[in-house]
Amino acid sequence: MKAFYGDLKLGILGGGQLGRMLIQQAINYNVTVKILDPDREAPCRKLCDEFVVGSLGDYETVYKFGKKVDLLTIEIEKVNVDALEQLEREGVLIYPQPRIIRLIQDKGLQKQFFKENDIPTAPFKVIGSIDELKQSGFTYPYIQKLRRDGYDGRGVYKVADENTLANAFTEPSLIEHLIDFEKEISVIVARNENGEVATFPLVEMEFNPQVNLVEFLISPSTLSAEIQAEAEQIARKIAEDLKIIGILAVEMFLTKDGKILVNELAPRPHNSGHQSIEGNVVSQFEQHLRAIFNQPLGDTSCIGNAVMVNVLGEPGYEGPAVYQGIEKILKCPGVYVHLYGKALTKPFRKMGHVTVVDSDRDKAIEKARYVQNTLKVVS
Repeated sequence: MKAFYGDLKLGILGGGQLGRMLIQQAINYNVTVKILDPDREAPCRKLCDEFVVGSLGDYETVYKFGKKVDLLTIEIEKVNVDALEQLEREGVLIYPQPRIIRLIQDKGLQKQFFKENDIPTAPFKVIGSIDELKQSGFTYPYIQKLRRDGYDGRGVYKVADENTLANAFTEPSLIEHLIDFEKEISVIVARNENGEVATFPLVEMEFNPQVNLVEFLISPSTLSAEIQAEAEQIARKIAEDLKIIGILAVEMFLTKDGKILVNELAPRPHNSGHQSIEGNVVSQFEQHLRAIFNQPLGDTSCIGNAVMVNVLGEPGYEGPAVYQGIEKILKCPGVYVHLYGKALTKPFRKMGHVTVVDSDRDKAIEKARYVQNTLKVVS
């Protein structure tokens, strides 16, 4: 592979906020970055060396884009894997590997992987039709998830009783027991080609109940050392079983009786790692680049208490984005604002995030709540 700081051309499939933050780190390494995205106004458009407008799902578009780069990575899983597999056969380096993207695109295959590799997860059943769903014998209530194309809370449906069954998904899906969890947690893990593996400390998450998006997360965790070690060990095992190259977010449930169950995987930088930009010695974005360039992985230690708040579009507003209250929060020490460059807001759209860093955990949480209540995206 060419030296990452020289002539290497890095291609990223997807031009959203994750790609934007990846570019911001790549600039520090003098990496040439090309982006493919269907939206000509995507957040990456002004930061990359070359921006190509095109469908991520179209074979020819992805293939042609991939032929012009030395190494290809993703910031979204919904891409044409057939094209990636052909590029890989022709010598283009693709991390995470296409076989892993294919696995994670399908929640049914993902669950089967957990089962085959003794990864703790909720009991589940793969469903091919509505008739199979009705005959599943699962005890109510349970969760139904579309096998493909569900993200940010979409493609998830709670089947509470026989009456709600009428509105269930008819497409191929999986059903799993409804977990009465104490907390949602996440561990981000990275692995390079040499087999070096490093985990970020566990983070605790709070979700917006209306749209099931991560709205608030706290790092480091105050859960017991045993739980934190177990969660990090599970994430490490998954990365090693997959032999992934790159970064992987492992979202988990902590049950009320202290068990850890893996929910889903994301083979890319993830919302649950945004606080790492200011809160950890190395960020998830730098770690992903280190991993795919097969460089030594960085120190993931927490620098201090970091709380991340997702900045979502306010309900009832759609149009050019206006950030109300931004001057007020910028007066607070230890507040770091990240705006994603999306010109238009709409309800619950991810418009940015704010990280609060403070040596006092309670003060960090208090400031983050202030940010949450003060900064509003309207139009």
